[in-house]
Amino acid sequence: MELGPRMKIYGMSKRKIVNALRNGEITIVVYGLGKMGLPLAVVFAEKGATVIGVDIDENVVAMVNKGINPIKEENGLDELLAKSVRDNGLIATCDPIKAAKDADVTIIIVPTFLNRDSTPDLEPVKSVCRSISKGIEAGDVVILENTAPPGTTDTVVQPILEESGLKAGRDFGLAHCPERTYSGRAIKDIMGDLNPKIVGAIDSETTQAVEALYSVVNKRGVICLDDAKTAEAVKVFEGIYRDVNIALANELAMVCQELGIDAVSVFNAANTDSCCHILMPGSGVGGHCIPVYPYFILNNVNRECKLIATAREINDSMTAHMVELVTDGLKEIRKEVSDSEILVLGLSFRGDVKETRKSPAIPIIERLKVLKAKVYCYDPLFSKAEVEKFNVQYKSDFRKLDCIVIVSDHKEFRGYDWDKIGSEMRNRVIVDGRQIIDPAEVRGMGYIYRGVGHL
Repeated sequence: MELGPRMKIYGMSKRKIVNALRNGEITIVVYGLGKMGLPLAVVFAEKGATVIGVDIDENVVAMVNKGINPIKEENGLDELLAKSVRDNGLIATCDPIKAAKDADVTIIIVPTFLNRDSTPDLEPVKSVCRSISKGIEAGDVVILENTAPPGTTDTVVQPILEESGLKAGRDFGLAHCPERTYSGRAIKDIMGDLNPKIVGAIDSETTQAVEALYSVVNKRGVICLDDAKTAEAVKVFEGIYRDVNIALANELAMVCQELGIDAVSVFNAANTDSCCHILMPGSGVGGHCIPVYPYFILNNVNRECKLIATAREINDSMTAHMVELVTDGLKEIRKEVSDSEILVLGLSFRGDVKETRKSPAIPIIERLKVLKAKVYCYDPLFSKAEVEKFNVQYKSDFRKLDCIVIVSDHKEFRGYDWDKIGSEMRNRVIVDGRQIIDPAEVRGMGYIYRGVGHL
């Protein structure tokens, strides 16, 4: 792919930037071709930009350059990627410094995980910034998209970029524009199917430039905030909000259990009030977002954030509760966990998304193994080899089982014929952590039923 002349958009008018992007005159480099970065790269290519994708995985780079999608679960990505490569709108590389030299705009969207002490691991961000600093030129714009603790753009990204000798807010633009996407629907989210884009920049010139870029992509528009730290807080707070509300649902479910009433019935009735929206309780919170972002606040402010910390404790405790439900269900047939064969349905943290990071299934499997159960796992999104990497046996049938534990709400599971499945099992015990089956229906089939939020 031949690159055109450099288009320095820092300080340029919004109208000129929009036209330049649509005419293929702007080169955007996306650092990180993962579940969010690759969709972002192909969307910008689709809108007219010349895009260079950078990744440390040589296999991913090779696949992208052949137009082969390495992230099969992302809807629509196959077609857009193939088209972008075919039309010479996208090329991938493992050379981060050369990419920075070719860039007009650089977007960082690499993972931000937690260290063992639950502090954020910003090394991937720092590494990318060090590469960019060796290729950045006056007039460039740098955007941090991956979620980070408030203050990261100012205190981590900016100093490293300025090792180039250039000054942010004078020589180049710097902004934080948090990704607001969900696995499995990233392309629609990037294009503003539900939410506008958030922009927080170091100065008005950067704000204007970045607003122009994303206005071409996001049909719901762009919300410009005062600075990068404010924009960083937006995405972190969105995740914390969901974590706290899930924890409320889970705690109220435990309260209902003690009171001897059905939580789901209570929640459904309460939610008929237009001011009430209690979520459904479940087996735990997983993924790379909700169980991670609270620690971006808990470990970065001096204030004791009791509600946030308690929500994390409650949600993490749900995997132990699931095992308690298994134990209780088996006791009804006078069977010990240690003498049982148990199938965990679902390895993914969320239905129809192939992602295991912090999945509740993993600690549930480990707890059952500690109790000496013979544990199997099945997930329609994972091969036998992929499942067995988690030190659990793969099983796709229901013969001789004593208990089934539902951890993921895959569409396939919702369509199961539970009466037929029960005919294969040795004992009909089922534990539902995702509200996917009707308790009365399966009890009528002779199952011992236990479920989060149900009596």
